[in-house]
Amino acid sequence: MRKLTVLAVFLCLFSLPATLAAQCSSAPPLTGIYPGASGPAQYLVSLPSPASCYNGQMIFFAHGYVVPGSPPNAWLAQLALPDGTSLPALVNNLGFGFAASSFSKDGLATPQGVQDTVALIKVLQGLGVHVRKYFVAGASEGGPVAVKVLESNPIFSGGLSVCGPIGSCQQEVNYLGDVRVLFDYFFPGVLTTGTPGESAISIPPPLQLDWVSLYRGKVLNALAANPLATLQFLSVANIPIGLNLSNAGDAIMGALQYNVFAANDAHITLGGNAFDNLTRVYRGSLNDARLNAMVARFSANAVDLRPYETSGNLHDPLVTLHTIADPIVPFGQEILYAAKARANNSSAQLAEIPALAYGHCNVTKGEASAALLLMFLKATF
Repeated sequence: MRKLTVLAVFLCLFSLPATLAAQCSSAPPLTGIYPGASGPAQYLVSLPSPASCYNGQMIFFAHGYVVPGSPPNAWLAQLALPDGTSLPALVNNLGFGFAASSFSKDGLATPQGVQDTVALIKVLQGLGVHVRKYFVAGASEGGPVAVKVLESNPIFSGGLSVCGPIGSCQQEVNYLGDVRVLFDYFFPGVLTTGTPGESAISIPPPLQLDWVSLYRGKVLNALAANPLATLQFLSVANIPIGLNLSNAGDAIMGALQYNVFAANDAHITLGGNAFDNLTRVYRGSLNDARLNAMVARFSANAVDLRPYETSGNLHDPLVTLHTIADPIVPFGQEILYAAKARANNSSAQLAEIPALAYGHCNVTKGEASAALLLMFLKATF
């Protein structure tokens, strides 16, 4: 039988987690290093305890963006929800195994993330872990990793993407680039260090080194000193802040931070600049003519973003969970991916869940549990 009643789904989504959580916990994790796509990668495998709780099904998790130069274990901090809930424990409580990998490259690493995540299959085989069904999930940058794994590997029975730029990598590049050039227009000089050649696509070391100690404060002071410019900036850049204007500082800071710490790595990784606003017409300020005449303009190089783009061609169920007011990866990415799925006649495989909250990946334990269970149910019935 392939159809579930509404009552049955409700019972599965909200009664099952509490029942299993009372019986199952996590065994001590298995960790190690294995050859990744671009070099050594770390893995973590967590199985339910006692062993009788393990249902033979494994979920692979792809983490989000890690700033180049971060400590080797930095990715492990992402194995938890914003409220502190452990993702391995959450999955193990449901009777499923959990496996995750660092990527063998930090920064922009979607192709490496796809290969390193799939490579966990061999890791589990080497550890002697029996798996009868595989699932994949990812958050933020791990979202498109999980989607591309699902699209291209029939061995996976279902996938979950949380707040990922799954609709268009180019669109995400454009969004973050626009945020920076528009900030520089409305607040000239605030992010200037005096380094020769610095720009929105060429970030000087002093801006990164002194971001926390100096420039974050300068940004917040500039926003507070000129609220009219702040409102225009939010309007033109289309930065989601939810229903509370007090979120503006956090939203702007978060989007700018990705430009500051990701732009140089993206340029090196891609072999050129992917941001192009030469013909972009910006709207929403008090003087759009002046804005479009004076904003900094950049031309993209001939870089290849295909390894970073999803196809929308789904053969197995995909569930997405995305906060409506996400200032880092706007919810519009969900709309773009839905259009891809329709173009590939895959809409029946896609279930998109909007989370009514502000923030990037700001989902609750209940929302994550429901999304996971919906993925499992769609793959089973």
